[in-house]
Amino acid sequence: MSHNFMGWEKPGHALITGASSGIGAEFAEQLAAQGFTPVLVARRKERLEQLAASLTAKYGTASEVIVADLAKRDDIVRVAEHIRGMHDLDVLINNAGFGKGGGTFENVDLQEQIDTIEVHNMAPVIITRQALPGMRGHGRGVIIFTASLSAFLPSPYCGLYSPTKAFLVSLAEVLSLETLHTDIRIQVLCPGFTHTEFHDVSKVLKEWKATLPGFMFGSTSDVIRESLTGARKRKTVVIPGLLNKLSVRITPKRMMLRYFDFIRAYSE
Repeated sequence: MSHNFMGWEKPGHALITGASSGIGAEFAEQLAAQGFTPVLVARRKERLEQLAASLTAKYGTASEVIVADLAKRDDIVRVAEHIRGMHDLDVLINNAGFGKGGGTFENVDLQEQIDTIEVHNMAPVIITRQALPGMRGHGRGVIIFTASLSAFLPSPYCGLYSPTKAFLVSLAEVLSLETLHTDIRIQVLCPGFTHTEFHDVSKVLKEWKATLPGFMFGSTSDVIRESLTGARKRKTVVIPGLLNKLSVRITPKRMMLRYFDFIRAYSE
């Protein structure tokens, strides 16, 4: 089958972390529709099994399910070891992430900050390091890191969310240069506000979302389509949506602080 975003014959496996909902689930949906065999990684077993069953019913693909909490180093290593045994990993989506909001660097729980680093940074580093040799071996591959618009527009009162996402941008840019003369594509996807469960995890995030007009939120399907198109074109940094692209160019960082100061006061 060659009707996939890279035009490859016989598409292989696509491993997606954070696959149980939102952007990760949509990556799995679109890649399965294109003939890739999804390997679904997340904490919520029931959600993963539901998604796997849905993909099988729609596309006839036998998805693999790996239940793992990527805030735990042992689980990160277990996922990496699974990749070691794969011989046709064509796509790796480092998508797992979380954000709770509602605190400054000095008062957010330290364990929460450590977990953020593990999920956003250490998991992609360890998993990608395991995936790259195999991709080099069979001469092709796509690796996508899900970052955020906040990598460019630092978000105060959000713990380490923005700094860890900024790291992913830098990592992708370095790896893109290191794989420049290969058929391995590296991308960092930086979505803005997107309709997912992300903003439902805490009271603060729900209140932030409520202050924003609906037109600022994009759909997951559009975000993933732009990401995959960008990978084919070898675009390293993909910021979906014209409004988001403009925001990165024209928004002074002090405006972000004023906005979050307003939300903080509103929340109190």
